[in-house]
Amino acid sequence: MLRRFVKYYRPHKKLFAIDMICAFIISVFNLVYPYITKEIINNYVPDKLLYLMLAAAGFLLGLYIVKAGLNYFLQYWGHVVGVRIQADMRSELFNHLQKLPFSYFDDNKTGVIMSRMTNDLFEISELAHHGPEDVFLSLVTMIGAFIMLSLINVYLALIVFAVVPFGVLISVLLRRRMMRAFGQVRVVQGEINADIESAVSGMRVSRAYSAQAHESEKFEVGNKKFVKAKSRQYKVMGEFGSSMNFFMDFLYFAVLLSGGLFFYYDLINAGEFTAFVLYITTLITPIRTLINIFEQIQEGMTGFKRFCEIMDVPPEEERPDAICPESLSGEIEFDNVSFGYKNDGDENAVISNFSMKIPAGKTIALVGPSGGGKTTICHLIPRFYEIDGGKITVDGYDIRDLQRVALRKNIGIVQQDVFLFNGTIRENIAYGDFFATDEEIIAAAKKANIHDYVCSLPQGYDTCVGERGVKLSGGQKQRVSIARAFLKNPPILILDEATSALDNATEMQIQDALVKLSEGRTTVVVAHRLSTVKNADEIIVMTSEGIKERGTHEELLAAGGIYKELYEYQFKGA
Repeated sequence: MLRRFVKYYRPHKKLFAIDMICAFIISVFNLVYPYITKEIINNYVPDKLLYLMLAAAGFLLGLYIVKAGLNYFLQYWGHVVGVRIQADMRSELFNHLQKLPFSYFDDNKTGVIMSRMTNDLFEISELAHHGPEDVFLSLVTMIGAFIMLSLINVYLALIVFAVVPFGVLISVLLRRRMMRAFGQVRVVQGEINADIESAVSGMRVSRAYSAQAHESEKFEVGNKKFVKAKSRQYKVMGEFGSSMNFFMDFLYFAVLLSGGLFFYYDLINAGEFTAFVLYITTLITPIRTLINIFEQIQEGMTGFKRFCEIMDVPPEEERPDAICPESLSGEIEFDNVSFGYKNDGDENAVISNFSMKIPAGKTIALVGPSGGGKTTICHLIPRFYEIDGGKITVDGYDIRDLQRVALRKNIGIVQQDVFLFNGTIRENIAYGDFFATDEEIIAAAKKANIHDYVCSLPQGYDTCVGERGVKLSGGQKQRVSIARAFLKNPPILILDEATSALDNATEMQIQDALVKLSEGRTTVVVAHRLSTVKNADEIIVMTSEGIKERGTHEELLAAGGIYKELYEYQFKGA
């Protein structure tokens, strides 16, 4: 994992190298002060060498000024390195998410994914900056201090450093427990973010049903889990911190005792004893830094581990020899297709040995009770999910032999639950073709019967629709979605319950736009309202057992089967 983490430094290696050089120079500067102190106490003061003492003081002041500049560089550019690495990781993670199969998003909450893209990557960026810099600075200072202590008295230095392995042993013993505790906190924090995201998105529903107390209860359950996990983390951190602080206090105690005895028996002089104490202070500072950064290392590495978990999820597979035809005419065929959604390792078959052919330019309607696989078929045509058996072809091409981008650019989808991005009406329509001109966008809006409404708005096409299009009505959002499909101008069109959430008057208005949109295209319509599919070239009645009936509206009514029962039930009041 360390090698994998290090690769993110490569694009910024020059700036990182300068950062490390600055850290090295600062470490060397930290070792000068005790040495000059020893010289002043042993030589300059007793021998009344005022000129040398002032020169040494001036030299120290110069070092401190240079050190201040170096610290500024570390603080500023060191953080910039961390932020740039964070940005690289965020881009890589976002691009990877764009390639993951739809099943991944079925199994993972949006809030958890958001937590990994924000909280985890922030901790990683802090580690990327402070980790190498502080560890390197601390190690250089500790090695330098040991060398300087050995020059004063090697036996005294060995006594002091004989204590150091005990501190290392404590940190190693507690490291695994800290990793586990930090990991649990990250998981719970992601769940809380997911609950908040869900609660905020569904605020109107919870208010409408006066369910604020229920939502607060749900949130408190997660909040208490977070407190429990965080308390466990702080318990381990407390054990680690108190143990390491005792170790440092004991180290200082060992120096005073052993150094005092060496001084008492004239093995070292006053200046050497003072320098020795100062070097121990210099030695304790990096040890304290390492203790403080240990928490950051745990946070950062836990975040990086969670980052790697997503990056290791295989993206949608593309065959090496997948082709990219310029255009498709839209003939679709299901040949003995079987498919089931995987839930927690269990697979529930939705369609089995399903076969169906849709000629290019024809409109096929899928009707029947819920659970028959109608929406699933709509998901399989653009290859949102991989089938378990059989074959789906478009114009004779197995869709697995086509590049996904080539397949999906030839398919337009209008769904019941319209998703609009938090931007302007113009931007949402332009999703059908990002290179479209304003004239083309307006033409698409006119075909979708929304142009007049947009022109009545103060900001026109630059009106912001709000999150998920909350500032528009259901019919208006649906028209924007239809305009988007008009602009894309695909040969294949999928209408999945496109009007079922609308009132009758709005449905009639939008139905006209959908009829225009379907002209000359291979169209798959999923509908529960049979009035919307009467004019389809063929109507297929599906149940959980597969295709039960197929034919035109008139043929199915004459057959007196399931379709006639559904039709009469819906229009029995007419």
